[in-house]
Amino acid sequence: MAELVPFAVPTESDKTLLVWELSSGPTAEALHHSLFTVFSRFGLLYSVRVFPNAAVAEPGFYAVIKFYSSRDAQRAQVACDRKLLFQKSPLRVRLGTRHKAVRHQTFALNSSQCQELANYYFGFNGWSKRIIKATCFSWKQFNQGEEKCLSDFRLEEEEFKPPELN
Repeated sequence: MAELVPFAVPTESDKTLLVWELSSGPTAEALHHSLFTVFSRFGLLYSVRVFPNAAVAEPGFYAVIKFYSSRDAQRAQVACDRKLLFQKSPLRVRLGTRHKAVRHQTFALNSSQCQELANYYFGFNGWSKRIIKATCFSWKQFNQGEEKCLSDFRLEEEEFKPPELN
């Protein structure tokens, strides 16, 4: 079944992973890099945030990782929980558990995040602000009772210009 990935900031709990039992040896920046490297193999990440454990807990860190896709988050959770990935002790990884009844305001992505998301899922790089208009000319030929359709495409490029405001 296909998954709809909206061009919006992911807020759903099924797109959020909580990662804990991160060792206290490396810096938060080094852990961020390691987590990004490991979890980006499963899909496009919206964010990776690393936090120090609370003062009452053991020294170390935990992280919150957000995916654009709930399917990618679930695959990452199953593959990484209780595994030795980049440190000597296994990580604990769980999907978010916020209740579904909680509604959050939807925020649009900024333009660079939209480009990154489109490039990832549509498979190419380099978007343009130009509008390209495709015109299709088709005609039918009848050949011994069979209908054949031939198409000829013409592309016209026009530079996008916003309307002038008076």
